Amino acid sequence: MKTIILCAGLGTRLKPWTEHHPKALVPVGGVPMLKRVIDRLCSQGFDEVTVNVHHFGDQIVSFIENEHLPAKQINVSDETQLLLDTGGGILNAERFLAADDLPFLVHNVDILSNADLKSLYDAHLKSRCNVTLLVSDRDSSRRLVFDRDMNLKGWKNLKTNETRPTNLIIENSDALYAFSGIYVMSPDVFSVMKENGFEGKFPIMDFFLSGVPGLKISGVVATDLKLIDIGKPDTLRRANLEFF
Repeated sequence: MKTIILCAGLGTRLKPWTEHHPKALVPVGGVPMLKRVIDRLCSQGFDEVTVNVHHFGDQIVSFIENEHLPAKQINVSDETQLLLDTGGGILNAERFLAADDLPFLVHNVDILSNADLKSLYDAHLKSRCNVTLLVSDRDSSRRLVFDRDMNLKGWKNLKTNETRPTNLIIENSDALYAFSGIYVMSPDVFSVMKENGFEGKFPIMDFFLSGVPGLKISGVVATDLKLIDIGKPDTLRRANLEFF
């Protein structure tokens, strides 16, 4: 099974570490995040890994070449010349991710969790959706909105009441869940992106919330999910205390 780990971000909230290193190599419990994520993915059957690189990308490439990692194959999608954001980064790696027309899992490098990633992949295969998002009822002011069948309708900021789309109507039967930064996509999304003007640099959430006709995005709710985004100093400290 294939996966892409999004590693190209600047990690500005983790300065001063990221003034000299990529966020992907920040140590948690003494182990670089990229190794932790790869180890977890491989333990659940995802053995072909793609990483995208930009900020101190040479350090990531050197780490991959010199560290003993369990993946059978690791591809590097180079964004050295232009940082493409999450959506553009995935599209730029199409040659690795769409080679055999099978779905692939996307995982942010700054996410630590106990999620059952193989179950998420299997749920995607059964759903016949274009995208399947892992969500949970954890504490977050930014929520994705799903209908009663767990089809994605939109997004809401609980603090400001901002919604996407702006005319989003939330029914009593709808459910609001926090996004995990982990999802499965089918390769047919690449043609959908390009046919609807999603090329170059763009956030993946813009694509998810674009309302493209025929694009089917569903959610899978993870119960008892333990998840930390280590992208800020306070959550990085928490990860070292709570996970290790």
